[in-house]
Amino acid sequence: MTYAVKLAPAMLALMGGAAFADPLSYTHGERSFEGYVATPEGTPRGTVLLVHDWDGLTDHERAQADALAADGYLAVALDLFGTDAVLDGFDDYRRETGALYGDRTEFRARMQAGADAAAGLEGAGDMVIAGYCFGGAAALEAARAGLDMAGFVSFHGGLGTPEGQDYSATPAPVMVLHGSADPVSGMADLAALMDELQTAGVAHEARIFGGARHSFTVPTSGDWDAEANAGAQAAFREFLSARF
Repeated sequence: MTYAVKLAPAMLALMGGAAFADPLSYTHGERSFEGYVATPEGTPRGTVLLVHDWDGLTDHERAQADALAADGYLAVALDLFGTDAVLDGFDDYRRETGALYGDRTEFRARMQAGADAAAGLEGAGDMVIAGYCFGGAAALEAARAGLDMAGFVSFHGGLGTPEGQDYSATPAPVMVLHGSADPVSGMADLAALMDELQTAGVAHEARIFGGARHSFTVPTSGDWDAEANAGAQAAFREFLSARF
Protein backbone atom coordinates (compact mmCIF):
# COMPACT_ATOMS: atom_id res chain seq x y z
CA MET A 1 0.00 0.00 0.00
CA THR A 2 1.42 3.39 -0.96
CA TYR A 3 0.46 6.95 -0.09
CA ALA A 4 1.06 10.09 -2.10
CA VAL A 5 1.32 13.38 -0.21
CA LYS A 6 1.17 16.94 -1.48
CA LEU A 7 1.12 19.99 0.77
CA ALA A 8 0.12 23.29 -0.82
CA PRO A 9 2.00 26.49 0.04
CA ALA A 10 0.75 28.45 3.06
CA MET A 11 -2.43 30.29 2.18
CA LEU A 12 -2.77 33.15 4.63
CA ALA A 13 -2.14 34.28 8.15
CA LEU A 14 -5.16 33.77 10.40
CA MET A 15 -6.14 36.38 12.96
CA GLY A 16 -6.13 34.96 16.49
CA GLY A 17 -5.69 31.37 15.31
CA ALA A 18 -3.12 29.34 13.42
CA ALA A 19 -0.05 31.09 12.06
CA PHE A 20 -0.82 29.45 8.71
CA ALA A 21 -3.43 27.09 7.29
CA ASP A 22 -2.98 24.75 4.35
CA PRO A 23 -4.85 21.94 2.62
CA LEU A 24 -3.24 18.52 2.89
CA SER A 25 -3.83 16.34 -0.17
CA TYR A 26 -3.10 12.62 -0.07
CA THR A 27 -4.31 9.35 -1.53
CA HIS A 28 -5.29 5.91 -0.30
CA GLY A 29 -5.72 3.33 -3.04
CA GLU A 30 -7.53 5.07 -5.88
CA ARG A 31 -9.30 7.58 -3.65
CA SER A 32 -8.14 11.16 -3.02
CA PHE A 33 -8.50 12.98 0.29
CA GLU A 34 -7.97 16.55 1.42
CA GLY A 35 -7.35 17.42 5.03
CA TYR A 36 -6.65 20.74 6.69
CA VAL A 37 -3.42 21.73 8.43
CA ALA A 38 -3.15 24.52 10.99
CA THR A 39 0.47 25.36 11.78
CA PRO A 40 1.61 27.26 14.87
CA GLU A 41 4.36 29.81 15.05
CA GLY A 42 7.66 28.29 16.07
CA THR A 43 8.30 24.65 16.91
CA PRO A 44 5.10 22.67 17.49
CA ARG A 45 4.49 21.29 20.98
CA GLY A 46 3.11 18.13 19.38
CA THR A 47 0.86 16.95 16.57
CA VAL A 48 -2.90 16.53 16.94
CA LEU A 49 -5.00 14.67 14.39
CA LEU A 50 -8.70 15.56 14.35
CA VAL A 51 -11.39 13.32 12.87
CA HIS A 52 -14.58 15.00 11.69
CA ASP A 53 -18.23 14.43 12.53
CA TRP A 54 -20.52 12.42 10.24
CA ASP A 55 -21.04 15.38 7.90
CA GLY A 56 -17.40 15.43 6.83
CA LEU A 57 -14.63 17.97 7.29
CA THR A 58 -16.32 21.32 7.92
CA ASP A 59 -15.63 24.71 9.47
CA HIS A 60 -16.15 23.13 12.92
CA GLU A 61 -13.05 20.97 12.58
CA ARG A 62 -11.09 23.75 10.91
CA ALA A 63 -11.88 26.07 13.82
CA GLN A 64 -10.80 23.40 16.31
CA ALA A 65 -7.55 22.95 14.39
CA ASP A 66 -6.94 26.70 14.34
CA ALA A 67 -7.49 26.90 18.10
CA LEU A 68 -5.03 24.07 18.71
CA ALA A 69 -2.44 25.78 16.50
CA ALA A 70 -2.93 28.98 18.48
CA ASP A 71 -2.01 26.91 21.54
CA GLY A 72 1.18 25.74 19.87
CA TYR A 73 0.17 22.42 18.31
CA LEU A 74 0.48 21.26 14.72
CA ALA A 75 -3.17 20.36 14.07
CA VAL A 76 -4.31 18.22 11.15
CA ALA A 77 -8.02 17.73 10.45
CA LEU A 78 -8.28 14.48 8.51
CA ASP A 79 -10.70 13.65 5.71
CA LEU A 80 -12.12 10.12 5.97
CA PHE A 81 -14.70 10.37 3.17
CA GLY A 82 -12.64 11.55 0.19
CA THR A 83 -12.84 14.52 -2.13
CA ASP A 84 -15.47 12.85 -4.36
CA ALA A 85 -17.92 12.18 -1.53
CA VAL A 86 -21.32 13.86 -1.95
CA LEU A 87 -22.36 15.30 1.41
CA ASP A 88 -25.64 17.14 0.92
CA GLY A 89 -27.71 15.75 3.79
CA PHE A 90 -28.47 13.01 6.30
CA ASP A 91 -28.78 10.23 3.72
CA ASP A 92 -25.32 11.06 2.40
CA TYR A 93 -23.85 11.20 5.90
CA ARG A 94 -25.36 7.81 6.75
CA ARG A 95 -24.02 6.32 3.52
CA GLU A 96 -20.44 7.45 4.15
CA THR A 97 -20.32 6.58 7.84
CA GLY A 98 -22.18 3.32 7.27
CA ALA A 99 -19.66 2.24 4.65
CA LEU A 100 -16.81 2.65 7.14
CA TYR A 101 -18.66 1.09 10.06
CA GLY A 102 -19.32 -1.84 7.74
CA ASP A 103 -15.69 -2.19 6.66
CA ARG A 104 -13.45 -1.70 9.65
CA THR A 105 -10.32 -2.60 7.70
CA GLU A 106 -10.96 0.31 5.33
CA PHE A 107 -11.90 2.55 8.27
CA ARG A 108 -8.54 1.91 9.89
CA ALA A 109 -6.62 2.18 6.62
CA ARG A 110 -8.00 5.65 5.92
CA MET A 111 -6.96 6.86 9.36
CA GLN A 112 -3.52 5.38 8.85
CA ALA A 113 -3.24 7.09 5.45
CA GLY A 114 -4.06 10.44 7.07
CA ALA A 115 -1.58 9.81 9.88
CA ASP A 116 1.13 8.91 7.37
CA ALA A 117 0.45 12.12 5.44
CA ALA A 118 0.59 14.17 8.64
CA ALA A 119 3.86 12.51 9.63
CA GLY A 120 5.46 13.98 6.50
CA LEU A 121 4.74 17.55 7.55
CA GLU A 122 7.55 19.79 8.75
CA GLY A 123 7.64 19.81 12.54
CA ALA A 124 5.46 16.71 12.93
CA GLY A 125 6.27 14.52 15.89
CA ASP A 126 4.37 12.29 18.29
CA MET A 127 0.63 12.35 17.60
CA VAL A 128 -2.62 12.31 19.52
CA ILE A 129 -5.81 11.50 17.60
CA ALA A 130 -9.14 13.00 18.66
CA GLY A 131 -12.57 13.31 17.10
CA TYR A 132 -16.14 14.49 17.42
CA CYS A 133 -19.26 12.26 17.31
CA PHE A 134 -18.41 9.95 14.38
CA GLY A 135 -14.85 11.14 14.83
CA GLY A 136 -14.96 10.20 18.49
CA ALA A 137 -15.93 6.68 17.48
CA ALA A 138 -13.08 6.82 14.95
CA ALA A 139 -10.57 7.75 17.68
CA LEU A 140 -11.67 4.69 19.66
CA GLU A 141 -11.42 2.57 16.50
CA ALA A 142 -7.85 3.84 16.11
CA ALA A 143 -7.14 2.86 19.72
CA ARG A 144 -8.43 -0.67 19.19
CA ALA A 145 -6.45 -0.90 15.94
CA GLY A 146 -3.27 -0.08 17.80
CA LEU A 147 -2.36 2.97 15.70
CA ASP A 148 0.97 4.42 16.80
CA MET A 149 -0.36 7.38 18.79
CA ALA A 150 0.51 9.07 22.07
CA GLY A 151 -3.17 9.24 23.03
CA PHE A 152 -6.76 8.84 21.89
CA VAL A 153 -9.60 11.27 22.69
CA SER A 154 -13.32 10.90 22.02
CA PHE A 155 -15.59 13.95 22.15
CA HIS A 156 -19.21 12.71 22.43
CA GLY A 157 -18.42 9.69 20.27
CA GLY A 158 -20.07 6.34 19.87
CA LEU A 159 -18.65 4.20 22.68
CA GLY A 160 -19.64 0.67 21.70
CA THR A 161 -17.04 -1.95 20.84
CA PRO A 162 -17.79 -4.01 17.71
CA GLU A 163 -17.98 -7.76 18.10
CA GLY A 164 -14.54 -9.34 17.87
CA GLN A 165 -12.65 -6.17 18.82
CA ASP A 166 -10.97 -5.18 22.07
CA TYR A 167 -8.35 -2.80 23.47
CA SER A 168 -5.52 -5.30 23.88
CA ALA A 169 -3.40 -3.55 21.21
CA THR A 170 -4.03 0.02 22.42
CA PRO A 171 -0.60 1.62 22.92
CA ALA A 172 -1.46 4.83 24.81
CA PRO A 173 -4.00 6.45 27.17
CA VAL A 174 -7.63 7.01 26.22
CA MET A 175 -9.73 10.01 27.28
CA VAL A 176 -13.50 10.19 26.89
CA LEU A 177 -15.30 13.56 27.03
CA HIS A 178 -19.01 12.88 27.20
CA GLY A 179 -22.36 14.33 28.16
CA SER A 180 -24.48 12.55 30.76
CA ALA A 181 -27.60 13.13 28.65
CA ASP A 182 -26.14 11.79 25.40
CA PRO A 183 -28.94 9.77 23.75
CA VAL A 184 -26.57 7.99 21.33
CA SER A 185 -24.15 6.43 23.82
CA GLY A 186 -25.43 6.60 27.37
CA MET A 187 -23.83 6.12 30.75
CA ALA A 188 -24.17 2.32 30.55
CA ASP A 189 -22.08 2.38 27.36
CA LEU A 190 -19.50 4.57 29.07
CA ALA A 191 -19.30 2.23 32.07
CA ALA A 192 -18.83 -0.76 29.77
CA LEU A 193 -16.02 1.04 27.93
CA MET A 194 -14.27 1.93 31.19
CA ASP A 195 -14.47 -1.74 32.23
CA GLU A 196 -12.97 -2.82 28.91
CA LEU A 197 -10.07 -0.39 29.21
CA GLN A 198 -9.42 -1.41 32.80
CA THR A 199 -9.42 -5.08 31.86
CA ALA A 200 -7.00 -4.40 28.99
CA GLY A 201 -4.66 -2.45 31.26
CA VAL A 202 -5.02 0.75 29.23
CA ALA A 203 -4.65 4.04 31.08
CA HIS A 204 -7.97 5.86 30.78
CA GLU A 205 -9.99 8.80 31.99
CA ALA A 206 -13.51 10.10 31.47
CA ARG A 207 -14.87 13.58 32.09
CA ILE A 208 -18.65 13.68 32.28
CA PHE A 209 -20.60 16.89 31.72
CA GLY A 210 -23.93 16.82 33.50
CA GLY A 211 -26.94 17.40 31.27
CA ALA A 212 -24.87 17.77 28.09
CA ARG A 213 -26.32 16.03 25.05
CA HIS A 214 -24.74 14.49 22.00
CA SER A 215 -23.09 17.31 19.99
CA PHE A 216 -22.34 19.67 22.84
CA THR A 217 -19.10 21.01 21.26
CA VAL A 218 -20.75 22.07 17.98
CA PRO A 219 -22.02 25.69 18.05
CA THR A 220 -24.42 25.13 15.14
CA SER A 221 -26.00 22.11 16.84
CA GLY A 222 -29.14 22.18 18.93
CA ASP A 223 -27.07 20.35 21.56
CA TRP A 224 -24.50 23.16 21.86
CA ASP A 225 -23.51 23.66 25.51
CA ALA A 226 -20.97 26.44 26.02
CA GLU A 227 -20.11 25.46 29.58
CA ALA A 228 -19.66 21.78 28.78
CA ASN A 229 -17.60 22.64 25.71
CA ALA A 230 -15.30 24.88 27.74
CA GLY A 231 -14.79 22.10 30.27
CA ALA A 232 -14.10 19.54 27.56
CA GLN A 233 -11.59 21.79 25.79
CA ALA A 234 -9.77 22.46 29.07
CA ALA A 235 -9.61 18.73 29.80
CA PHE A 236 -8.34 18.09 26.27
CA ARG A 237 -5.51 20.62 26.75
CA GLU A 238 -4.57 18.96 30.04
CA PHE A 239 -4.42 15.61 28.28
CA LEU A 240 -2.26 17.01 25.47
CA SER A 241 0.11 18.69 27.93
CA ALA A 242 0.65 15.33 29.63
CA ARG A 243 1.36 13.57 26.33
CA PHE A 244 3.86 16.04 24.80
